[in-house]
Order: sequence, then structure tokens, then C-alpha cells
Amino acid sequence: MNIQITSRKFRAKDSLKDFIKSEVKSLERFNDQILDVNVILSFTHPKDSIKTSELVLGLPGKTITVIESSEEFEKSVSLAVEKIKKQLGKIKTKKLSRKKNED
Repeated sequence: MNIQITSRKFRAKDSLKDFIKSEVKSLERFNDQILDVNVILSFTHPKDSIKTSELVLGLPGKTITVIESSEEFEKSVSLAVEKIKKQLGKIKTKKLSRKKNED
């Protein structure tokens, strides 16, 4: 799995990058066919300090995009990863139900 982290108009600290990598690596438990993950960090409203994380996950034949905002980048990344876990679970159950219907 290839993980690319982009921070717009600021430089992300190494501790934030390590946190993001560990969160994204946890997705491998739910689907082992993940090709790449792009994480885009930006400020939605600099005055209000609302931080936005966008995760774009590439699977064979599919792309999952999730955008979350909160007061901290760690929190927004965690919320986005939780949403992706739910979507990966739905994809897995659909595959399993198709296999059962074919048999």
C-alpha cells in the first residue's frame, strides 16, 4: 500500500505524519487489496482553525473518498478512517453475498 500525505499551505510535523500512517495502515485489516491512499490536509477556515482531512483510497476498480473536518488534524483523520472502515465492511459483505448467491 502506497501512502501519500499532502499538506496544503503548511508543513506537517513528523509526529502527525506517523500518526496518519499508523491510522491508514490499520485499514489493511479490512481489505488487503488497497493499492494506495492519498491524505490531503488543509485548513477550511484559517480564522476558525477548522482543519480538514481528505482521504482518497484506491481499490482495484473503485475509489473511496472521505472528507472530515474538526478542530484537530488527528481527530479529523481518525473520523475519516472510521468512515472508510464502514465502507470497506459494506464492500466485503456485498462480495460475500454475491459469492453465496452464485453457489
